[in-house]
Amino acid sequence: MLYQPDIAQNAASLIRLGACLGVGVDIIEPCGFLFRDAGFRRAGMDYLELAEVKRHSSWARYLDTRDTGRIVLLTTKATSPYCGFAFAPGDTLLLGRESAGVPQEVHARADARLRIPLRAGLRSLNVAQAGAMVLGEALRQTQGFPP
Repeated sequence: MLYQPDIAQNAASLIRLGACLGVGVDIIEPCGFLFRDAGFRRAGMDYLELAEVKRHSSWARYLDTRDTGRIVLLTTKATSPYCGFAFAPGDTLLLGRESAGVPQEVHARADARLRIPLRAGLRSLNVAQAGAMVLGEALRQTQGFPP
C-alpha cells in the first residue's frame, strides 16, 4: 500500500513489482502526480494494465473497505528491523510519502512498524527499493512467490 505517493516513477515501479509478483497495490490518495504522467507510464511500462491496483480517495475510505490482516508500516522511525519480523499471509505493507512518511494517525494505526537496517549516518532508501526488499522477505517467509 502506498500512502499519498509523491513520485510517479516510484509508484509505477511498485505497481510493476506487484504485477510481476501477483501482489495487489492499494494507493491512498491524493498523489503528487497524475496517473497519466509520462514518467509514471514510462516506469510502469506495459505492466500497469496487468496490475491489481485499488485507488482510495483517503485513509478513512481505505479503512472502510479494508480486508483483515495486519498493517505493517515501513518507517525510519521504527526500532524493529524487518529481517527479524515474522510475516503472515494477509499482511499489508505500508509505504509512506517520499517527502514526509505517514502522519501520526496512520503511524498509530499500524499493527507493526519496521525499519531496514542501514549504515550509521544514512537516512533511508528509495521507497521502491525498500518496498521490494521487504516484500521479497515477506513472500519468502509466507511461500507467496508465484510458482
